[in-house]
Order: sequence, then structure tokens, then C-alpha cells
Amino acid sequence: MDDPYLNELKNEFKKYSSELKILKKNLLKSTSSDEQSKIIKKIDKVAKEMEKNQTQSSKVIKSRLKEITRTKKRFM
Repeated sequence: MDDPYLNELKNEFKKYSSELKILKKNLLKSTSSDEQSKIIKKIDKVAKEMEKNQTQSSKVIKSRLKEITRTKKRFM
């Protein structure tokens, strides 16, 4: 399905994924517990954004599929 909004959501998800990888590396490298807690908070924030993104993607896909089935029924 080639949908501009879905493509945007996919790109955002990829961005979040790469950001998580970087944060994970930083977490493993850090020695300060304060720094580690800040990184963990950032990871949690990014993970929540990813969840929202996935939820929105699912809603959009379901909506698009409903539209497609409605239009097919009209032409039958």
C-alpha cells in the first residue's frame, strides 16, 4: 500500500529505531548512574513514541483497508 502518511509513519519509526540504537550504545558506555538514568528516561520516551507510531499506523491501515473494500463493493 503506497500511502504518503503511512510512508511518513514508517520513516518516523525508522528514525526512532536508530535513535534507540544510539541510546543503547551510550547507555552501555556510560559509567555515571545519573547519566544512565537520563539515558533510560530518553529510551522510555522514544519507546512511547514508537508505540504511538505503531498504534497510529495500525489505525490508518485498517481505515485504508475499509475504504478499499467499500469502493470495491460499490463497483460490484
